[in-house]
Amino acid sequence: MSARIFHPEPGAKGLRGKTLQYLEESIAHWVMSRDVLVFMIPTVGHQGMLHPSNIRLRDYAKHLDGLLLQGGADVSPQSYAEQATSHEWPGDRVRDMYELELLHEFIESGKPVLGVCRGCQLINVAFGGTLYQDIATDVPTAGAHVNENYDQHRHGIHFPDGSTLANMFPGQRDAIVNSIHHQAVKTLGRDLNIEAVSASDGIIEAVRYRRAPFVMGVQWHPEFHRAGGAELLDCTPLLDTFLRVARETRF
Repeated sequence: MSARIFHPEPGAKGLRGKTLQYLEESIAHWVMSRDVLVFMIPTVGHQGMLHPSNIRLRDYAKHLDGLLLQGGADVSPQSYAEQATSHEWPGDRVRDMYELELLHEFIESGKPVLGVCRGCQLINVAFGGTLYQDIATDVPTAGAHVNENYDQHRHGIHFPDGSTLANMFPGQRDAIVNSIHHQAVKTLGRDLNIEAVSASDGIIEAVRYRRAPFVMGVQWHPEFHRAGGAELLDCTPLLDTFLRVARETRF
């Protein structure tokens, strides 16, 4: 699992003055619910305790079975050759570079990748796609994709004909998911298929890279669904498919 990164606050003392790498508990427990071990992959850089020539992200891709990209900070517009249109959403370029390299190494190793929220957007950017920097600003007619209710906010999605998600959830072409994002896929990256769209406004909610066994991103947070109630999509088939491919590509 990729790491979230807390960057030092200027002038802060203690841990708030340090770089922290961490994972959100519920996403780890979601994966562990299928009796698999979860490892967080730290960044490897010149500022770290180890030099990149000693341990590389490629080594993690070689020895681990799959990659889950966590949600978190915005993707930096610089990562898709744009400038931030507001100081409020500069994104995290440091994390982008780390996760883009990590994504590339796992794909090169033939290992499956599942991206959640930011992870979905990052997969799109990795293949040359762009993002709406702020849905409310860039698409004024769109519905609300984030509000003060956080993971209790939800909306409908639709699985297109022939999509992998439509096959994964047979007989269920429409579903309810949580929605905690103000950015979204704008221009679709190369070799990506649209796997789900928002029912009310057509905003892309899931993508799949079609030139690999399993590289998929979903815009919602499946790890929050069980606690959110029976109305929300049961994402167990999504997790099980990811883990099945991880086992199949293990050796």
